[in-house]
Amino acid sequence: MSLRERLARAREQAGAAGLAGLVVTPGSDLVYLTGYAPMPLERLTALVLPAEREPLLVVPELERPGALASPAGELLEIRGWRDGEDPYALVAALLPEEGAVACSDQTWASHVLALQHARPGVRFTTVGRALPLLRAIKDAEELDALRRAARAADAAFADVLGVRFAGRRELDVAADLAEALRAHGHETVEFTIVGSGPNGASPHHEAGAHEIRPGDAVVLDFGGRMAGYCSDITRTVVVGEPEPALVRVHGIVRAAQQAGVEAVAPGVPCEAVDAAARAVIEEAGFGEAFMHRTGHGIGLDVHEPPYIVAGNRTPLEPGMTFSVEPGIYLAGRFGVRIEDIVAVTRDGVERLNEAPRELATVA
Repeated sequence: MSLRERLARAREQAGAAGLAGLVVTPGSDLVYLTGYAPMPLERLTALVLPAEREPLLVVPELERPGALASPAGELLEIRGWRDGEDPYALVAALLPEEGAVACSDQTWASHVLALQHARPGVRFTTVGRALPLLRAIKDAEELDALRRAARAADAAFADVLGVRFAGRRELDVAADLAEALRAHGHETVEFTIVGSGPNGASPHHEAGAHEIRPGDAVVLDFGGRMAGYCSDITRTVVVGEPEPALVRVHGIVRAAQQAGVEAVAPGVPCEAVDAAARAVIEEAGFGEAFMHRTGHGIGLDVHEPPYIVAGNRTPLEPGMTFSVEPGIYLAGRFGVRIEDIVAVTRDGVERLNEAPRELATVA
């Protein structure tokens, strides 16, 4: 899908949602719609998509050359503003005097408050609330980018299985993961969670100086960006011989993850995927130990719609991509999580990650 087609679709969706316009500031929405990726700064940069006018990109004058050199330069009128001028008045003049306008989720509060002051009759909301599926359905090029990122993450996991864990710090293994991701083509590394032993019971544990010991279960959750699109994978490994309780819990989580993946199909509500994975864990008696949603969308952002959680009745559509990542977390003991990125196809589901899911033993 071309950038021009994306802009047209965004305006169409905004109209269907009853919005009088969109204001898109630096972040993934702006990249998705224009190909322009400036840093978010105190100087306002905003793509304005009014319902009744052609879209316009407003940028600080000192950044106008960069905007013109980006794909946005061939796509949009670009209007610069100089220090000392009021960019909020410029943007407000492009918006209706009343109605609802959605700002991208990453818009700074200072920008939103200034726009509210400049257009007091407008009710501002977020793109995530008004148009949650704006970027949710990936086109063929996006799906290929996500497949490449997932395969690279799989390869990074294979590399890390060969490094030593016992006697080293979580930070050391996290560095190994980051190095492996870069070696397999990731331009940036977004996160490397390494939770060993009791630390694995904290789903978002930050790798620290804790020494990994023989017998520890180690949760490895890591990802980054390739060509702008994200990877995210989790596997749980064990240092040496696993205790029977770990083997049992890992088997339950693996079955739950499989059930969640098998529930994916067009038309299925997001919450049904969560329910399928959760039911396995609840039936095994560990329902209270699975305290987070089953998944999140992924694309230009690591976390984006659709969210695979109870209460989300949004039907799945071909092209949606998200994680399926149930877990069991036993405080003071260990945690287990298994995560793959999947894509909804016309007749079911495609796993983008294919790294082995069994309980791997590391040294």
